Amino acid sequence: MKTEKNILIAFILNLAFSIFECIGGIFTGSVAIISDAIHDFGDAAGIGISYFLEKKSKKKPDEKYTYGYARYSVIGSLITTFILLFGSVTVIYNAVNRIINPTEINYNGMIVFAVVGVCVNFCAAYFTRDGDSLNQKAVNLHMLEDVLGWAVVLIGAIVMRITDWFFIDPIMSVGVSMFILVNAVRNLKEAIDLFLEKIPHGIDVKEIAEHICEIDGVLGVHHIHIWSMDGQSNYATMHVVTNSDFQKIKEVIREELSEHGINHATLELENEDEHCHEENCSVEHIISSAHHHHHHH
Repeated sequence: MKTEKNILIAFILNLAFSIFECIGGIFTGSVAIISDAIHDFGDAAGIGISYFLEKKSKKKPDEKYTYGYARYSVIGSLITTFILLFGSVTVIYNAVNRIINPTEINYNGMIVFAVVGVCVNFCAAYFTRDGDSLNQKAVNLHMLEDVLGWAVVLIGAIVMRITDWFFIDPIMSVGVSMFILVNAVRNLKEAIDLFLEKIPHGIDVKEIAEHICEIDGVLGVHHIHIWSMDGQSNYATMHVVTNSDFQKIKEVIREELSEHGINHATLELENEDEHCHEENCSVEHIISSAHHHHHHH
């Protein structure tokens, strides 16, 4: 609930601010301020989208979405990222154009806007500082970027006022955009990894297999699959070979998995004589079993 309220506050602040900025950029003739406006508008749109998606992502599993709605949060992060990618490319294009054809800039106006910019964004960053969803992290990252971006604009405006070097403005603008671009690409990769069911960050299949094999009574483990819905909740399925009491073994394995950050596990237990004995506890085996697994399908 807190996350949602914060996101809403950030959305309203950002939207109002990007409009204010656009006016400021046109009034002062500064492309750095306009680039911040585009960036902020992108943020606002992204935050608006993620607000609704974050809300939806909290819904409990039902018969249509048996895993729950957590991935909606990731889609929010994807859409925001695309808006930012588009915005930053546009800004870089305009800034390069401005270096070639310089125009008059109102430095005093620019300084005033930059001071307001630093203050407003500092407040927004403060509001969104806690929260652990990928979405919330993305939002907070933008807020911090904005504070930095405005601090840079402020320093640049002061330097330009003293020296009259007009080209500092478009160069700052390119700097801000490159920064957004790099972060957006990073976010994009993280989101795509989730959709490709890549192993969640910080989890090592070999290590987990070894630990499970060390449990008393476990003869082997194969067909291990681990994935994550949203970068936070991790799921695992696996086949475990054992001749011991299934219930006890399950408890121990679940404990082991939760130490590795996996709290949803589906365990298939089989007796030793249910299948060939080759499938013993060797890690190479897990990898070869993964290959066999793919060939069967």
